[in-house]
Amino acid sequence: MSLDAVSLEVLRHQLSGIAEEMGHVLIHGAYSPNIKERQDCSTALFDAEGRMVAQAEHIPVHLGAMPEAVETVMARDPQPGDAYVLNDPFDGGTHLPDVTIVAPLVVEGEILGYGVTRAHHGDIGGMTPGSMPAGATEIYQEGLRLPAVRLVENGTLDEDVVSLVLANVRNPDERRADLRAQLAANDRANERIAELVESHGRERILDAFDAVIDYSRERTENEIATIPDGTYEARDVLEGDGVTDEPIPIAVTVTVDGETVAVDFDGTADQVDGNMNAPLSVAKSAVYFVVRAVTDPDIPPTDGCYQPVTVRAPAGSLLNPTQPAAVVGGNVETSQRVTDVVLAAFAEALPEEIPAQGQGTMNNLIIGGRTETDFTYYETIAGGFGGRPARDGMDGVQVGMTNTLNTPIEALEAEYPLRVESYTLRPNSGGDGRYRGGLGLVRSVTVEADATVSLLTERRQVSPAGTRGGNDGTTGENYIDGQRVPAKTTETVSAGTTVTVKTPGGGGYGDPDERAAEARANDRRDEKTGADADDT
Repeated sequence: MSLDAVSLEVLRHQLSGIAEEMGHVLIHGAYSPNIKERQDCSTALFDAEGRMVAQAEHIPVHLGAMPEAVETVMARDPQPGDAYVLNDPFDGGTHLPDVTIVAPLVVEGEILGYGVTRAHHGDIGGMTPGSMPAGATEIYQEGLRLPAVRLVENGTLDEDVVSLVLANVRNPDERRADLRAQLAANDRANERIAELVESHGRERILDAFDAVIDYSRERTENEIATIPDGTYEARDVLEGDGVTDEPIPIAVTVTVDGETVAVDFDGTADQVDGNMNAPLSVAKSAVYFVVRAVTDPDIPPTDGCYQPVTVRAPAGSLLNPTQPAAVVGGNVETSQRVTDVVLAAFAEALPEEIPAQGQGTMNNLIIGGRTETDFTYYETIAGGFGGRPARDGMDGVQVGMTNTLNTPIEALEAEYPLRVESYTLRPNSGGDGRYRGGLGLVRSVTVEADATVSLLTERRQVSPAGTRGGNDGTTGENYIDGQRVPAKTTETVSAGTTVTVKTPGGGGYGDPDERAAEARANDRRDEKTGADADDT
């Protein structure tokens, strides 16, 4: 059965609406501010073959890596009424704090697909509160590692698995509540799919799965075909791995051939001792994000968007590490640099369409108490978006692979022993240009209890680059009690300590002199308009 255009449009929006509703259930059911306030979570629907058919517009680094999680669970032969939990970066996950639950979508005893929720938990164990230690050198230090294990069997929660998880994390009550919110979101997906089948029939829904995937693939292929064929290269660096400050090169070759894109990271550094290694699924997420950005972001995000794109990284490299590599920073920081370098390669093909570099970091700030009943606070802090071909960059926004909100000051101070001293735009941090780069932020937080502070940041040495004659943005800076500290650090602090993060500004786009000339021309026009008005 084929779908006409109207039916396709109706059904794809209904599927997307289910994914969005899953997100609402998860966000409103969670206890942790990281999920209910910052919305650091993602939801999606997959068909029975493990192909994404719909997603909510949540976190890019989550969503592009979800197919590996579904593939991992499908290999366990899930049954109706089951739900599996996982976070292992070497078996379907991204980094340990991102906990994924995959549950079959069952209608009349048949598995029609899978509902998937992925949420960043405020703590998953490990050597430091918040489970993002700057100095980790192996994954065992980063927290509890969960291969895909059955969390729900035949509709019954396995309390033994839950107890095992909660015994290894800080804030166990909060973790339990957030897991239950994820399960509730998956349950809602099952309810809504059953309603769709009742309304449209089983075969029509299965046809819709195929149709939306084909539609996305065809539109993506058509967009790729408009990019000039060729091979485009770019390089960039990470500013150390938390163990040393030695730069870590990332190299990419992008080959556009007709309706396909091949991305190869040959020439990228070998995996490193610190935690900036990124699983291949994370590198794929960044590539998929860029391809969507340079084609048409309004194309429905399904498996079809990924089919024309291949991604390769050498085994044992920074972007395809082997166990037991530490990876917690790779998901949040290396993914940002992969985004930058792939965009830079596409800029050779599309020089007047790609903006200047944005801040290129998530500015991860983690503060936690030292006992299991204490708090764990996690925040990614926004910064400058690069100047664009026809307008200035945006001030104080999330850039690249993250799409979270901030934690409102009122919620932060109500939930944690923290006091926000300042939260402002950072003056003059964007690079000058025909269109200037967006401004970074300054966020200062005083810790009102003894705690551990971890910072995982980038762009503290190498500025976000301007383009087409624009100036570079300003690098970021981190301070603890007024003393500048490294980009990646974990320190124990006493009550009363103030942590300040100054985030990078975006690069400028185009010659700054053109902006000045236009300003002078506008002034002359305004003067003439005023004079003409006086004459009348």
